[in-house]
Amino acid sequence: MLSSKAGRFEPEQAAPIRCVIADDHEMLRYGVRRLLEDTPDFAVVGEAGDAAEALKLVLEHRPNLVLLDIGMPGMSSFEAGRLIEEHCSGTRIIYLTMHEDREYVQQALQSGASGYLLKDTPAPLLLSALRDVHHGQKALSPQIQTRLRDDASRRNQTSRFPLRRGTLTLREREVMKLLAEGNTVKKAAAALGVSVKTVEAHKFNLMRKLDIHNKAQLVTVAIQKKILPVPIPM
Repeated sequence: MLSSKAGRFEPEQAAPIRCVIADDHEMLRYGVRRLLEDTPDFAVVGEAGDAAEALKLVLEHRPNLVLLDIGMPGMSSFEAGRLIEEHCSGTRIIYLTMHEDREYVQQALQSGASGYLLKDTPAPLLLSALRDVHHGQKALSPQIQTRLRDDASRRNQTSRFPLRRGTLTLREREVMKLLAEGNTVKKAAAALGVSVKTVEAHKFNLMRKLDIHNKAQLVTVAIQKKILPVPIPM
């Protein structure tokens, strides 16, 4: 469509890519915000210091992109990502993080992420990746792509490489620690900033993986896995 200005017709500029930035480090948020605001095709509509606030801003502003750090205090970024994916289908999720761990990458992709970028990504590549995600593509840092390819290659070489029984995710370990310490599911949910339903799901998964059937077994395995300290006899 064309617009008229001073008797001349000019192409209308495309709407900027609206973004929410979530990171618990204020200086990093400031740097990313400056980068985006200095780029004509981006606009920052909100900043958050934790995942719960990021979720609130996304529900309020319905941005095109949300950039989420991993490991912010309170609510899990992956839980926030799942809720954004469920309730804001028009918002694409990019995790901007320092973590290269395979477990984090897998959880990010399972939560509906369209991008997983490391914080040392050069500014031009970061902007290019954000544009790619906005246009429906996936964006992974080169290190992450290499790691995923290597993992796939190892699985192919061993034909099938099933997950070992007893291998827990970071969140499952957190849930196990809280429950083994005597917290109820409701208290564990409050401590982690997630729903009771989410904690129940993690509890079910970890007890299935570890073949645990009661509280005593839970405590014993938590000590064996060094999730709980060994009790000192009095």
